[in-house]
Amino acid sequence: MVSALAKSLASEGHEVGVVTPLYRGIVDRFSELRRLDYEVVVPMNGTIETSAIQTLEYRKNLTVYFVDHPGYYDRAALYGEENMEYPDNPSRFVFFSKAVAHLARYFSWRPDIVHVHDWQAGLVPVLMKNQALLEAWNAPSSVLTIHNLAYQGHYSRARMFPLTNLPEEFFNPLGVEFNGGVNCLKSGIVYSDAITTVSPRYAREICTEEYGCSLDPILRGRQNILTGILNGVDYEEWNTTKNIHLHHHYTPKSLKKKALNKRELQHELGLPVDETIPMFGTVTRLVDQKGVDIILGALEEMLACNMQFVLLGSGDPEIQRAYLSLERRFPKKVCSRIGYDLALSHRIEAGIDFFLMPSRFEPCGLNQMYSLRYGTIPIVRRTGGLDDSVVDLTENLGRADGIKFSEFSMPALAKAIKKALVLFETPDLFDKMRVNAMTADFSWKRTTADYLAVYRAALGKTE
Repeated sequence: MVSALAKSLASEGHEVGVVTPLYRGIVDRFSELRRLDYEVVVPMNGTIETSAIQTLEYRKNLTVYFVDHPGYYDRAALYGEENMEYPDNPSRFVFFSKAVAHLARYFSWRPDIVHVHDWQAGLVPVLMKNQALLEAWNAPSSVLTIHNLAYQGHYSRARMFPLTNLPEEFFNPLGVEFNGGVNCLKSGIVYSDAITTVSPRYAREICTEEYGCSLDPILRGRQNILTGILNGVDYEEWNTTKNIHLHHHYTPKSLKKKALNKRELQHELGLPVDETIPMFGTVTRLVDQKGVDIILGALEEMLACNMQFVLLGSGDPEIQRAYLSLERRFPKKVCSRIGYDLALSHRIEAGIDFFLMPSRFEPCGLNQMYSLRYGTIPIVRRTGGLDDSVVDLTENLGRADGIKFSEFSMPALAKAIKKALVLFETPDLFDKMRVNAMTADFSWKRTTADYLAVYRAALGKTE
């Protein structure tokens, strides 16, 4: 999302800098990285830490700044391994937040807006405000985007607050304190000049007790600066006509070529090659949020039908084992691939007929939008961005492009799968919905305009 928004803003003439840790593998991928003659030097609870800055001139008006601290970021994964977070994540992301605030204060060009994302950068707004108090600095306005409220970066006071080097007065219920500890996401909510989240419905949901993850009272208090903006899709990457990952390119006018991708996928996965068999799939993290448990339950009932299912994902070891067990029991109907494989995810989106996305909650979701562009009918639960982006037959017969259900349960999902099987046997309607799906527009032009309006509001401008 950050990549796509940055590219879209840059294409409209705005000067954009993206700051991100120099994670493992980036240097190998981008040989043109250039180290600045400049270092970030920040205090960290009685010690001084430094970092080099590597840059990449990605395109006109868009530069990426990599915080080069191997001790923190040169690791096998971003946040943790084997379903456990790294124990020093507080230090890793306090340092990153301080690096961002440092660059905003001292770098050669001064941003008007600092736009931060999720808890990992949630301390940036308060750190900038503290700098402004100490140094009479006119700090940039700040915007926080909440991608998933469930992940908050909440740590004990002893573990986190000394790392921030913030004055004691910031540790209070109206500041960074939450339930006796430091909550990074809450800090961003309290100190940002504007807040966005990634769909209009999710913006409403997180202000309720059911979806608010204990932060709903604070969010209700800031509803006047909270905006829901549905994510766009980076169609430079996710498309069916100029895609190095697909065996056969296709358009809404050449849907028969989609069937060729289906046959290629069946062959690749070792399933019976037969385009007349309806094929379901999902590409997901195997976590509770994504409804992977009710997919398992629904498949137990529905695999008695003539259908196939493919999974690509990783996460909870117990859920991984359950999907591998399902494959062993139904080797001609199920393929479970554990892991991350970008190229295969494209081929799955292009090859399957229906994409299962029955999330308990879903701030925005992108896979349902990818599925639409690939002419694959999404089966989604009415929540968050899924409800905002998919049109059910019962909502608009002429524009329908997906199947929705409301109750989070295995029977409700099984019923939706039955509807899909009926749809598959109704080729005229099925093809009409596929065309609707492929022509739905979730490009970043509309989304970027919404973000620019938020930026203007954060700057106190109304034009």
